[in-house]
Amino acid sequence: MPAQAGEPEKLQPSDVHPEEVAGARDASSWAKSVTRLNVSEVPEGALNLNVQGRRLASPIQGFGKMWQKTYQVRLSDETVSATDLIATWKERFPEFWPDTNRFYAPLTGIAPGEVALINMTMPGHMKLSTGVLVLYADEESFTLMNPQGHMLAGWITFRAAQEENLTVAQAQVLIRASDPLYEVGLMLGGHRQEDRFWHHTLSSLAAHFGEQAEVDTRVVCVDKRRQWSRVNNLWHNAGIRSGMYMAGAPGRGVRKLLGRRRTRGPDGEDRDA
Repeated sequence: MPAQAGEPEKLQPSDVHPEEVAGARDASSWAKSVTRLNVSEVPEGALNLNVQGRRLASPIQGFGKMWQKTYQVRLSDETVSATDLIATWKERFPEFWPDTNRFYAPLTGIAPGEVALINMTMPGHMKLSTGVLVLYADEESFTLMNPQGHMLAGWITFRAAQEENLTVAQAQVLIRASDPLYEVGLMLGGHRQEDRFWHHTLSSLAAHFGEQAEVDTRVVCVDKRRQWSRVNNLWHNAGIRSGMYMAGAPGRGVRKLLGRRRTRGPDGEDRDA
């Protein structure tokens, strides 16, 4: 577990709200009410799986313990201002991720209401396809929220702020494992993997501006309970569904090959090639 020395700070779930996570309050910066996700266009190379038609999943709707994790790096404000850092982070967001994970940003960029696709490599080289909704975005921060079936039910907020002569970049997640399988995965090393992921991201962000910055991590257990009423979230598990999709790849390849072997003749009849 990634908990820090000493007992983790205890917060009440009812004390945590997305408005507080996102920061600013401009209504135009929020995504409009979304019932089910809709992927308008699929970028080349992306797999639209476990996203289209899915509902959003807040931390309250997850299964496992609820965690708030905060990752920060501090840069000189002479290197970059907070607003310029956020503008760069939104524009080049996928470039700061580890190479084994792909974030396919919307064609219109990270803007309120847009949906991005994610293809990830999990332990054991398992491929997982999922996505996120841009819940909030302005000049100082942006928030991404996960759909049903994602490993984590919750959201993550990226922000930057000025502190004296420093620009502080921060990624803060508020999450629960979506279902029992994901909860076991977190207990068996998933937390460490997530920490490494965001340490890499923030270190890469700092390096983009020419600085080597140590990543500070703060972990808070918001709710130690597991919500057994949410065990049915297993039905939407994106890992299981992605695995089933990959297992069916040979069959889809054969069907596609056979389909190409039939051509339509000048008389309009289908003929074997």
